[in-house]
Parts: sequence; structure tokens; C-alpha cells
Amino acid sequence: MGPLQVATGPHFEPEYIRLPKPRERDPIFGLSRSYLNVLILPSDENNYRPPVRSAVLRRKGARTGVRLINVQSLREFIQRQEELNQAAEPAPATQPERP
Repeated sequence: MGPLQVATGPHFEPEYIRLPKPRERDPIFGLSRSYLNVLILPSDENNYRPPVRSAVLRRKGARTGVRLINVQSLREFIQRQEELNQAAEPAPATQPERP
């Protein structure tokens, strides 16, 4: 049996992505680590209700772990922001027709 094959290509989307290292950005959306932390961790900025789901994988007894961000949850958050921005935009003004 050969090595494990991982699906890659333009139609592959991971279910989770790892929180990027400091001063790096996530590979899918290009968001900074600090902005992602605002979205996934309870804080004043999000009224202690993070809009994006995440999980921490940690071995028993370990102090640290790996924070994973749910891609679908992040995609849904971005979609909601886009819809809010479109709803907030004023309708284009129409000019009267000239005879």
C-alpha cells in the first residue's frame, strides 16, 4: 500500500484551517492572525459571542495546542458582512430624463 494521498486542487477546500503564525495571514482569505482572533475568541469587540467557530486540539496534560478555524463558519461570516454592506449602501440616484 502506498503513501496517503491528500486531495488538492482548485475544487478542494479544507474543513478547518490552522490559525496562522504571528505576522502571517491565512492562506484562503488573507486575514491576519489578530483579526481572526477577534472573530474566534470571546472579547469585548464581539460582545463575548464569537461569530466564527474554532476548536483547539490539545493532548491530555499539554498546556498548548493547535487552534483550528472552521472554514465554512468563516465563509458564512464573510457572506453576512457582504449582505450587510450591500443593504447599507444607498440606492443610486436617478436623473430625470431630458426631452
